[in-house]
Amino acid sequence: MEKIIQDGKEVIRIESEAVKNLESKINENFYKAVEAILNTKGRVIISGVGKSGIIARKIVATMNSTGTPALFMHPSDAIHGDLGMVRSEDVVILISKSGSTPEIVRIFPVLKRIGTKIIALVGDMKSFLAKEADIVLDVSVEEEACPYDLAPTSSTTATLVMGDALAIALLKSKNFTKEQFAFYHPGGTIGRRLTLKVEEIMTKGENVPIVNQNVDLHRAILEMTSKRLGATCVVNDEGKLVGIITDGDLRRAMEVHKNLSGLKAKDVMGKNPKSIKPDVLASYAIQLMETYKITQLICIDDENHPIGMVHLHDLVNLGFIST
Repeated sequence: MEKIIQDGKEVIRIESEAVKNLESKINENFYKAVEAILNTKGRVIISGVGKSGIIARKIVATMNSTGTPALFMHPSDAIHGDLGMVRSEDVVILISKSGSTPEIVRIFPVLKRIGTKIIALVGDMKSFLAKEADIVLDVSVEEEACPYDLAPTSSTTATLVMGDALAIALLKSKNFTKEQFAFYHPGGTIGRRLTLKVEEIMTKGENVPIVNQNVDLHRAILEMTSKRLGATCVVNDEGKLVGIITDGDLRRAMEVHKNLSGLKAKDVMGKNPKSIKPDVLASYAIQLMETYKITQLICIDDENHPIGMVHLHDLVNLGFIST
């Protein structure tokens, strides 16, 4: 068992070193690559074979989701017609550990004739691609995690990280916003977290538990029980929020009072409850709940009237919070 654990740690150590060494390789060429992509009127087309092709697809996905239009082109398909997708205004990124992958070398002259800008991510700075590409990014590694130095491991990790560095540098250069990110992620938790507002998920209308501060506690408990949110809003005679009664408040009241009869809502309620406006992002509601360690938030209008309630369970069911 100990040997297996150590083998796993050794892989992580080797690949971590490979990533760490990349930092010194972020230089003027990296700047030129980002500038070339920013200034292009076309798209980014990324190509690679084998494991490099898999990494290329991941970089394409990251760029597309962060505002940089990108396509994957397999070199083998390229020489059989897919080169037709490439235009002179595009930027092509070629990925090759050796820098002399036969399929990549075969399409290189055609890309040159098309007139596209070529960026190479290579692991050998003396290779064909390193010498011929317009811009070269060094993703070489000292060793692969594979003990036979055969299976691409550290090298693919380093290339993936360099692709992430490009994508995020582009994102920041374009001032790509959270709203734009959400636009490209309309489904799933990411999109909901960035776009969904409190008014879209809160309990509203007759389902909101509300009692006057002067009602007896028994009435308040019935309101909490019937509305099933584990709390009730407490309002004054003008209908404005003055407090909240939660299950915790009831437990604390039982510890203080031997007999709860005769108590009113205002005798038990927590004053100055945390509230939120309906047009606020649901993600902010999560922050408030986590900060104050609460499970309910009351939604109020501009005049401090309670109009809704957000419960932690609603956010869990939507996938905002994992249990």
